[in-house]
Amino acid sequence: MPESEPHPESETQRGRPTHPLSAADAWQFTASRAAETTLFFDFDGVLSPVTDDPDASQPVPSVLGVLEELAGAVGRVAIVSARPVSFLRSRFESLTHVDLYGLYGLEVWHGGAVVTEPAALPWVPAMAELAERAKAELPEQILVEYKRLSVALHYRTAPQLAQTVERWGHEQAERVGLRIQGGRMVVELKPPVDQDKGMVIGEGVLDARCAWYFGDDMSDIKAFDALRAREAVDPDFFGMCVAVANPETGAEVSSAADLTLESPEAVAGFLADALHAFRR
Repeated sequence: MPESEPHPESETQRGRPTHPLSAADAWQFTASRAAETTLFFDFDGVLSPVTDDPDASQPVPSVLGVLEELAGAVGRVAIVSARPVSFLRSRFESLTHVDLYGLYGLEVWHGGAVVTEPAALPWVPAMAELAERAKAELPEQILVEYKRLSVALHYRTAPQLAQTVERWGHEQAERVGLRIQGGRMVVELKPPVDQDKGMVIGEGVLDARCAWYFGDDMSDIKAFDALRAREAVDPDFFGMCVAVANPETGAEVSSAADLTLESPEAVAGFLADALHAFRR
């Protein structure tokens, strides 16, 4: 075995299992350090099925109780989403011990208060203007989702317009000085502020010894990378990357993950089964 690759036993001796390992073994190890574990979840496509109308998205009903119980079993549970915190709160208002990161971490709900990244606030007027411009200039089949600090252009109901939306989005990004985030049938324009899911996870695991991230889209690969990076510098840290299958970005996300689940409903069932490891 090349010197650059550690022998599998060396990681185990340092207290961390090697990848790949079964889900059951991963949960059993996680339970052994539950108090120092954080579970991170994307929302759309992970806790909720993706819908044609973003406003219609709802979490899988059974997942709410599971998340609340998990929040009582591990150190921390957090949802990291492209949605605004206000939207996430409307879907998870029954949860009292789950942190919410909205707009890729530009907004954070923690301990009963919302904190917004100060560097993003000056861009609110530009985003409002951009949303109005999109509604006026793009075909009416394109759903324009205004999020105060970003604008998402959904073409799920009109996939033939993908190139039109992407071209328009890149033109506006260059005109205004914005960044673009691609996703599942969506082009999103964001302020030029250094914040993404990878940075959220990188900061969120600094005091953790174990973390899981569940994602389904291209932006979630940065979160996977953050867990890998933490493992690389901390031999005692253990991370698990879980992908959720989908027809648009599924192959790329799954190739970056430790395991893949078939749907948000499967995620809810997977988490419910995992609770047994924490009840022993």
